[in-house]
Amino acid sequence: MNLQQLRAVRETSHQHFNLTLVAQALHTTQPAISRQIRELEQELGVELFTRHGKRLTGHTDAGREIVPIVERLLQEQANLRTAAADFRSRDAGELVVATTHTQARYALPRVVARFRRKFPHVKLAFHQSEPQRIVDAVRSGEADIGIATESLARATDLLSFPCYTWNHVVVAPPDHPLARATRPTLADVAAYPIVTYEVIFTGRPHIDEAFARAGITPDIVLTALDSDVIKTYVREGLGIGIIAAMAFDARADSDLAAIDAAHLFASNVTRLAIRRGVALRSYVYDFIELFAPTLTRTVIGQALRATAAPEASGYSI
Repeated sequence: MNLQQLRAVRETSHQHFNLTLVAQALHTTQPAISRQIRELEQELGVELFTRHGKRLTGHTDAGREIVPIVERLLQEQANLRTAAADFRSRDAGELVVATTHTQARYALPRVVARFRRKFPHVKLAFHQSEPQRIVDAVRSGEADIGIATESLARATDLLSFPCYTWNHVVVAPPDHPLARATRPTLADVAAYPIVTYEVIFTGRPHIDEAFARAGITPDIVLTALDSDVIKTYVREGLGIGIIAAMAFDARADSDLAAIDAAHLFASNVTRLAIRRGVALRSYVYDFIELFAPTLTRTVIGQALRATAAPEASGYSI
C-alpha cells in the first residue's frame, strides 16, 4: 500500500469514477490509475469500485466503508506535513483563500493589510470564483479557506462558520425618482430596468425570492459578477442597480445615490469554511480571527475536534 494508490482511490471518488479526469488531476495516465486501484484492491482482498467492462460505475459495499478511511489517512498525512512546517517556521508559508469577487474587493482588503503586517513572509493567494467552485476548492485542499455567502452552509462535509450579515442597496443617479424615496416598495423598484448580480452570486437568490413572493417579474436587463460593473452600467443609464451594501462607497460613488433595501430583501450571511479534520498552520488561525473576530483559535479548534469522527456529517454554527 502506498500514497499513490490511496490518492488514486480518493480522486476516483472525487471525480465521480471518471478515470480520464482522475489521470488529469493526478498528472499521470489512465492505465497507471487503473493499475494503482487494482493493486490496492488485490492487497486488501476486496473490490472498492463496481465495474461495467473497463469503466468504473460506483462504490462497492466495501468501497463505501473503505474510501472514507482512505480520505482520513491522506488527510492525516497532510496534517503531519502541516504540523512539521509549523514547527520549522511559524511565520512563513502560503495561505490560499477561495472567495468571490465581492469578498475579495470589499471585505478582505483591510484584513489582508493587517495580516501582511503581522506575517510578511506568508504568501497569500486569492482564488476568485463562483460559490460552488469555492466549495470544491476547499473540499479538494486546493484552498485552505473558503469565504462566500452562497453554498458554504449547504456543504455539510465542511466546517462552516457564520462571519457577518449584510444587506443589499439600490443604487441610482442622485436625480432619479427612487433616490428621493425613503422606503421604496418592491413595485417601486420593479418599475425600472434593473442591473444586478448573476443568479448564484452575492445574495441574488434573496433578490429573486423577494420578487417571486410578491408576484412581480422584474425587468433585469443586465447581470454581472462584479459590483463595480453594475455601478458602471447604472452610470451609463441602463437602469437602477441592486448591489451589496458593502460595495457602495459614499466618496468613490458620490455620483450615485444608495437607497436602503434591507426591508425589501432578506439579509445575507457570509460564511467561512475549512475542511473537517484538517490541521491548520498557526497563521491561518490568525487570518480567520482577523476576518471574523468571534472565530478564535479556541472556537475553531473545538469545532475541528468535535467533528474529527468520520461519522460526523458536518459542523455549522
